[in-house]
Amino acid sequence: VQLVESGGGLVQPGGSLRLSCVASGYIFAITSMGWWRQAAGKEREFVAAISRMNHTPYYGDSVKGRFTISRDNAKNTLYLQMNNLIPEDTAVYFCAAYSGSYYFSLEMVGHWGQGIQVTVSS
Repeated sequence: VQLVESGGGLVQPGGSLRLSCVASGYIFAITSMGWWRQAAGKEREFVAAISRMNHTPYYGDSVKGRFTISRDNAKNTLYLQMNNLIPEDTAVYFCAAYSGSYYFSLEMVGHWGQGIQVTVSS
């Protein structure tokens, strides 16, 4: 299983970024997927998840209304559209493939991407 993130970088407050995660080595279409993030000196935090069956999205409270998770099963790709970014969004963002159905728990993540830096600063 391999998860490769892209699309991170430096953006000004109020700006937007779109993260992508290309998956390989397993059947993407039958796996629930998600995004987590970890800021320097803090614990890893749930950002968003999308279910495998009907693509229902779930969001952490800090990103609701600003971030949108989506997936393209034909391309084995997961996305995270991030709008109205604030400095508190600065973190390393990780793509996650779930082995269970409780998306808010680290223990339910079966595989992680290597992470990609997002920095929100003026």
